[in-house]
Amino acid sequence: MIILGVDPGTAITGYGLVSYGGNHLKKVTFGAIRTGPELSLTGRLQHIYLELQKIIAEYKPDAIAVEELFFNKNVRTALAVGHARGVMLLAAANAGYEVAEYTPLQVKLAVTGYGRAEKIQIQEMVRVLLCLTEIPKPDDAADALAIAICHAHSCKLQNLGVESRRKSQ
Repeated sequence: MIILGVDPGTAITGYGLVSYGGNHLKKVTFGAIRTGPELSLTGRLQHIYLELQKIIAEYKPDAIAVEELFFNKNVRTALAVGHARGVMLLAAANAGYEVAEYTPLQVKLAVTGYGRAEKIQIQEMVRVLLCLTEIPKPDDAADALAIAICHAHSCKLQNLGVESRRKSQ
């Protein structure tokens, strides 16, 4: 199973693809879609949308996951992230995908086992779980890989639930 994790933002949208099967995680690729400050908001969103379409078409993931939008003190930042999330959801929907969404707490728990983990702890666990020599850069790409890992763990738990329900029937 190939999973695309996306960490949306208007300046930088991180993406990470992992392969998951037989309890093994492996990095496929990761990177960032960058938009310049010279672009209008609509120009940035269009660029993110078009790049995500290319990534989906090239790698044909089996699943796409994104972190749920959380409201912080900076409303402008939350709105900008919401716009980027919207075009990511549209790119996925236009390619025929449903998108799995996870809270920051769920991502931290899935990757580190601790819901209040610091960013560096998450990045280090991404490095370890994917057997990488160094922490993925930029941070947005590491976050996207963490979201993909969270989805892999969620799929495993869902499959265990199906298996246990089958055994009890």
